[in-house]
Amino acid sequence: MTVFAFTNGHIVTPGGILEQAAIEVIDGRIAGITPDAAGDTAINLDGGWIVPGFIDTQVNGGAGVLFNDSPDVEGIAAIGRAHARYGTTAFLPTLISDTPEIVARALDATDAAIEAGVPGVIGVHIEGPVISVTRKGIHDADKFRRLDADFLALLTRPRRGKVMLTLAPEMVSLEDIATLHKAGVILSIGHSDADYDTAKAAIAAGMTGVTHLYNAMSPLLHRAPGVVGASIEDQAIYCGLILDGFHVHDAPVRIAMRARPLDRFLLVTDAMPCVGADVAEFDLHGRRILVEGGRCLGEDGTLAGSSLDMAGAFRNAVNRIGLSHADAAMMAATSPAAFLGLGDERGALAPGLVADWVQLTSDLMPAGTWIAGNRIA
Repeated sequence: MTVFAFTNGHIVTPGGILEQAAIEVIDGRIAGITPDAAGDTAINLDGGWIVPGFIDTQVNGGAGVLFNDSPDVEGIAAIGRAHARYGTTAFLPTLISDTPEIVARALDATDAAIEAGVPGVIGVHIEGPVISVTRKGIHDADKFRRLDADFLALLTRPRRGKVMLTLAPEMVSLEDIATLHKAGVILSIGHSDADYDTAKAAIAAGMTGVTHLYNAMSPLLHRAPGVVGASIEDQAIYCGLILDGFHVHDAPVRIAMRARPLDRFLLVTDAMPCVGADVAEFDLHGRRILVEGGRCLGEDGTLAGSSLDMAGAFRNAVNRIGLSHADAAMMAATSPAAFLGLGDERGALAPGLVADWVQLTSDLMPAGTWIAGNRIA
């Protein structure tokens, strides 16, 4: 057993915020939390914060690596190391629309990374290629395809970790959605031009998430509510948000949060290879992507993922959107864990859960990351 003592700060727990705490860790899990100041390792937070480890369900790359280009254990490990510097303790490497062969490699590589014990990887996110040309964003339309029997079989094969799939519900049948859901695939609406009724039917059939709410989907109009309207009206579906100040204006973010439960929102990064690397540009399916002013842009001005990290998303949730630190921690850790069906494993500082946490300074900059009780950044 190791006891970590944190003083002179704020420790976010399900029971409230403590000014000091001792966290007991046994075999990588939290054995207990007490409002004490004594332990084997003493850390003066100097007004800073300890929050549960961030869980990012949309990580395209980091450390100069794009998952599409390196769908292997080494690529996943490099991406994980880059994001751990910013508090991400669990993540889904995310594959942007690609061929079935690359999808298969990404799925197998994630299995291998989990088996090899790569820190942080808990599954994989396949974003596309069953999505709408109309709402393709930066995705390569030449990679788009229908959900045939072979592709369905590939996606529903048992895996070591979680499999999340972003698709456009208008491109598949309700029976396909039900089949994927029954197989344990976590389904998210994204890059979709579906109308309101189609989106609602998809949610009823088993789609439990929305990929980057507002972006690359049919908007909310007063006579055509679209995917955005269906998502905001629904009180149970989980909605990802990219809070980088570029993907979504702060006002519609606050509107959505006032319309539905806060615990049904996830902070995501949609991060590209520039996170954790000094990268001014990179290649995506033969397209030159520029990194400038905190944005990733195709040469035609299309947003191409982000240069956001989870500590930055947390900071923006507090400073820009006006959330409490506890609510921001919920969206960055607790809600993603619940969305992935891992709420009994991680996502909070509570006895029995994996001992993942992040230290932030008083101005919410990353100052340390622990996975299973071990400091890794």
